[in-house]
Amino acid sequence: MSFLAVYILEAHPSDVWQMQSNIKEKVVFASPKDEEERALVAGACVRTLGIKFPAVLDGFDNTVEKAYTGWPDRIYLIDAQGRVAYKSRPGPFGFEPDELAASLKRLVGH
Repeated sequence: MSFLAVYILEAHPSDVWQMQSNIKEKVVFASPKDEEERALVAGACVRTLGIKFPAVLDGFDNTVEKAYTGWPDRIYLIDAQGRVAYKSRPGPFGFEPDELAASLKRLVGH
């Protein structure tokens, strides 16, 4: 079993919609103009949030976000056959750790 973070669109870019909490926490970024800029913002996100598991970057065409409706945040559990075993409601307020835990237990047979 492995965990993976997928960085998609910048949720609150300074040139679109900025949250006061981002300003306070000094995580203010404009919408990236290309994949290189997106990679820089994603790296800052991973470091700022202290993400300790592998992270990958959605392409600039947003293929992953479109396929999984990942914006603003989602948690997915994918089974060994590549099927969605669990999909959270939009996060962070839609995250239900007990639902994810139950799905994980079902998936691994415990």
